[in-house]
Amino acid sequence: MANEILDKPTVFEVNGEEVKLTGKMVKSFLTSGNGSVSDQELVMFINLCKYQKLNPFLKEAYLVKFGTKDAQIIVSKEAFMKRAESHPQYSGFEAGIIVEREKALVEIEGAIKLSDDKIVGGWAKIFRKDRERPVSVKIAFQEFSKGQSTWNTMPLNMIRKTAIVNAMREAFPDNLGAMYTEEEAQQSEIKAAEPIEDVQAEIDQNANQQVVDFEDPTKPNEQPQKERKAAEPISESKEEQGSMFENLAEVMPDF
Repeated sequence: MANEILDKPTVFEVNGEEVKLTGKMVKSFLTSGNGSVSDQELVMFINLCKYQKLNPFLKEAYLVKFGTKDAQIIVSKEAFMKRAESHPQYSGFEAGIIVEREKALVEIEGAIKLSDDKIVGGWAKIFRKDRERPVSVKIAFQEFSKGQSTWNTMPLNMIRKTAIVNAMREAFPDNLGAMYTEEEAQQSEIKAAEPIEDVQAEIDQNANQQVVDFEDPTKPNEQPQKERKAAEPISESKEEQGSMFENLAEVMPDF
């Protein structure tokens, strides 16, 4: 069964182009992170691409796997846009940021603000031909920005993009309900990595991937190695994951 999943190709069509996927292709070329993808996760990813008509070789979708955590299927914002625009009821969108200005909340279209404005969120409206009112979404900046590198360098653009994909998911649940973008994956992965038990599990998973020198406490005239504080692995894990997501951001298209 495992060999069949890895070797048997799944063939489908996306925008008139044939796409052929095997488990080996996904593991070798379409998976990011340091974890080992399970057969079940491979099947889920291949089937999502097949039934949602996503071409992973155009970076419309890919897998992210860190340590022993569940793999995340990431879809690009471009794929969201293509799917929405192809819907017969789609009639455009508006999006922007929400700032605090002189103790009042102000909605700004686009991703630019005054120097004294404080960013507090993002908003988006999706228009459908079959509805009188647009689907409107407003999200809080603090719930999505967790100090990741991309959010630090482009906070306005990131919160606007996240508002758009959330609004599109609500406007077209049948088409976009099972798809999540890199911005949302970063937020959930950072939160999920905080418990010590999860960090230790990842350390155990990757313990044989690098050589670490330890002092031998049995040798005379040598002090035993100092016990490390429990908080240190968490910090190191966050830094490692931050750099991993920074690499992920490089392969994502900019909008």
